[in-house]
Amino acid sequence: MDAVSRYREIDIVRGIAVLMMVLFHTLFDINYFQIFSIDVSAGFWQYFAFATASFFLLIVGISLTISRAKAVSMISNHQLALKFVYRGAGIFLLGIVVTFGTWLYLKEGFIVFGILHLIGVSIMISPLFFRFKKFNFILGLLFIMIGYFLTTVTGPIWLLPLGIHPATFWSVDYEPLFPWSGIVLFGMGLGECLYPGGVRRFTLPKIPAFFGETLAYLGRHALIVYLIHQPIIILLLAAVFGTKLL
Repeated sequence: MDAVSRYREIDIVRGIAVLMMVLFHTLFDINYFQIFSIDVSAGFWQYFAFATASFFLLIVGISLTISRAKAVSMISNHQLALKFVYRGAGIFLLGIVVTFGTWLYLKEGFIVFGILHLIGVSIMISPLFFRFKKFNFILGLLFIMIGYFLTTVTGPIWLLPLGIHPATFWSVDYEPLFPWSGIVLFGMGLGECLYPGGVRRFTLPKIPAFFGETLAYLGRHALIVYLIHQPIIILLLAAVFGTKLL
């Protein structure tokens, strides 16, 4: 497969992450609205949520290295950097829309710096890290270590994107740059290993066409699914269990 082709396996893995996200958020809503008691903040479901976010962020990192490899021979480094800044800014603005929507609906615990904010900023700063190639594995580990240290630190709310916040802060979705951008950097390092120069260097296993195409379709439209899935889940739960959810 040449470097300008779309890699189906990336869409499939992203599609798996989409299904995991929808499942977790359904269980979260069932618990949040006290329909049934499901502890999603500890044990298996907590690790499930971590795995879901990590899948998304790894794919972001891998996709960044492929996207750069496709464009590097066609545009200047300055234009390339602007491309990622504009792309990331667009996703970050969608995160702001989610912030506003959750503030209107939830009030307490609304999303201030969730996964869309994180992905947007990670994409915007990615041109600073492309030069490190496989060494992004080490930088990713450093980001994660800093993130674990910062869990013991409290500070003003304006440092919240870095992982520092007041002791009383809480949000239904909070992924600060430390440690979560470390997963994006891991993905960038992995992309250099699996797709050097933007070209796949491994053989794909066979996946049944129906499952593969379904997952790939979800993966290609992951952002749209992210934006609409929670309102749909809440409407379905309201229809089944009563309008009190609304």
